[in-house]
Amino acid sequence: MRALSMMQSISISDWMARTGALPLADVRTPAEFAQGHIPGAFNVPLFSNEERVQVGTTYKQVSREEAILLGFELTGPKWAGFIRQCLQIAPDKRIAVHCWRGGMRSGAMAWALNLYGFEVYQVTGGYKSYRRWAHLQFERAYKLRILGGMTGSGKTRLLQYMKAQEHQVIDLEELAQHRGSSYGSLDKLIQPTQEQFENNLAWELNQVCTEVPLWLEDECQMIGRRSIPTPLWKQMRAAVLIGLQVPLEQRVATLVQDYGCLDRDFLVACTERIHKRLGPLQTKQAIAAIREGRMADFIRLVLVYYDKAYRKGLALHPADRVFLLEVSGNNTAADSRRLIALITEDQDPRPGNDGPDIPE
Repeated sequence: MRALSMMQSISISDWMARTGALPLADVRTPAEFAQGHIPGAFNVPLFSNEERVQVGTTYKQVSREEAILLGFELTGPKWAGFIRQCLQIAPDKRIAVHCWRGGMRSGAMAWALNLYGFEVYQVTGGYKSYRRWAHLQFERAYKLRILGGMTGSGKTRLLQYMKAQEHQVIDLEELAQHRGSSYGSLDKLIQPTQEQFENNLAWELNQVCTEVPLWLEDECQMIGRRSIPTPLWKQMRAAVLIGLQVPLEQRVATLVQDYGCLDRDFLVACTERIHKRLGPLQTKQAIAAIREGRMADFIRLVLVYYDKAYRKGLALHPADRVFLLEVSGNNTAADSRRLIALITEDQDPRPGNDGPDIPE
């Protein structure tokens, strides 16, 4: 009776309220975990990818009972290993477990851990319940502030600085592991799956106070191959946008610093992918500049295309919610002060410009 009292159900919301104190074991297969998982969860797979296929096929083609027997045959030698792994995750023997829908896999693991003496919480609805919860986060209304500006304006650096100053900021490009352009992988970044991108984004949105401005960078809906969820994207399009205006030469210098050290073959391949937009002559000239190490010339050539694309995207925002702000682009602290002044004082701080009220 004591062992039975140590196993109980918990909702995903209740688990999240205890997330720092209650480790979470995801007992789905490695492939399921890689496709998408709850941030912070540990993978303790009951079955391998191949074993799950065997059990599922048996369930469909033979019977539920035969599938259960097969499951026990496959996992029989593994139970000691499961328990040892969970002891490493939760040395105080308090743990939550889940599978896809909170069914047999997490039930079996919970039973075994409970038998060993763990205080076990089985997540009701499993991973599927987290996915439902995640989609609800994209539907919430946020007090968004969008930071725009042409390529090389230093938007990401400015937002990172503001986050360090305890403003509410979510770095969408960091979550998507992509800078959002043809060159956005930086020849090293690997994007998460769309599912995991959404999971991580929802997790961060859950930390946001909806009464306080949340800063996001102006993005296309697609960041590389990952898509900003449509409900949030629509809010971004309707939100106040502050467009940084940075001198061209400063933008070129910033981009040379960020991209000039990258592998030349990578830069050439990325440039060739946008040749239809650049045009044949500009593409040829840009590739020549890359090959010859003239990075500033290369940047100036491709900026013609990116600046045109930015102006086109800016036109999609409501004109009465777009405000321009001249900044240096090389003094993050000073630029941040000007940006916050524009929002908090409801006026454009440029000399000689009383500026319109910033709408809520």
